[in-house]
Amino acid sequence: MAILALSPKNWLYAIDFQPLPTKFIRADIDVPGRLSSTPLMVTLGFAGATSPFDPLILLLSAMGIEAYVGEAAFIFKRIKHPIAIIGSLIGYFDDKLNRPKRPEMDRALRGAFVVLFMVSLSAAIGVGIMWLTFHVPWGWVIECALLVTMLASRGLYDAVARVAKGLELDGLQGGRDAVKHIVGRDPKTLDAPGVARAAIESLAENFGDAVAGPIFWYVLFGLPGILVYKTVNTMDSMIGHKTPRHRAFGFTAARLDDVLNVIPARLSALIFAAAAIFVPTANPKAAIKTAMRDAKKHRSFNAGWPEGAVAGALGLALAGPRTYGTEIITDDWMGDGRAKATHKDIERALYLYGVACLITGGIVGVIALVRLGV
Repeated sequence: MAILALSPKNWLYAIDFQPLPTKFIRADIDVPGRLSSTPLMVTLGFAGATSPFDPLILLLSAMGIEAYVGEAAFIFKRIKHPIAIIGSLIGYFDDKLNRPKRPEMDRALRGAFVVLFMVSLSAAIGVGIMWLTFHVPWGWVIECALLVTMLASRGLYDAVARVAKGLELDGLQGGRDAVKHIVGRDPKTLDAPGVARAAIESLAENFGDAVAGPIFWYVLFGLPGILVYKTVNTMDSMIGHKTPRHRAFGFTAARLDDVLNVIPARLSALIFAAAAIFVPTANPKAAIKTAMRDAKKHRSFNAGWPEGAVAGALGLALAGPRTYGTEIITDDWMGDGRAKATHKDIERALYLYGVACLITGGIVGVIALVRLGV
């Protein structure tokens, strides 16, 4: 990436000192060197942005890097992953504040305090790093690196692909061994079609958590937005359960996660429907129809939208009766297709997912071009 500098005459110089008009970098500069806030990325003002560098270009770069390197396990074997750090802090509060002997109302209030503290901390860190991006040479590297860790499109793809490969090469046991890493249900209760459906459902639902949700909140609020979203998402996964231990303590976290995913979940359904246009044998009309009709059948307020869209697009029946630990869930089926999914259906779902990720990147690119005035 070239090093850029703004001159007093509002020209942008690359490292080889060839002048380029700033209109190719930013279109919303009020005075030389001053970046104005727009409805998108409103936190630029809080970060004191004075650079023409557009964070959406940083987001596109991070999306490309994450799609290539994935989870970057070779790095996080040596240092702790940011999400793991967030999880450790949540776990600490859970141990210290969520004692079973305390009344439920007291635990609910303590859980609300944890949410307030974690959201405030993540937002403050986000604003601080954004300030570095706009004021410190190479400060953008820190934000870009953190952004890569907040996205998980490649990691999700690889995890689901391992289920398809396990079923194909090693049969039912291979599929069970792979799917246990991405679903909460007991894999021993799943037959081969159940394993395939579980993988596809996880892929559809987690498209929102791993791709659409983080990107949506970054586009709106920059790094603070994505950090708050991922923090709330992590709290929901750790303490947002309807178990005796977490029903009260995790109530606020679970409800806030629902609120933050209202728009991303529905956007995910639309993106999957759009992706179905480019996937052989997929049906975009059925994707929209099934999502709108069957989303309410899901136990989750939001997860039914992307799952319904994928079920309709691929002609499958998803959800339905299943077992989580000792609890038997008797949900309705979503979709009018067949329930006997195979490893080939997982591969079709991965194709759909890949196109959906490309469409999401394209949407970000279009927004960036509009912001840049190109």
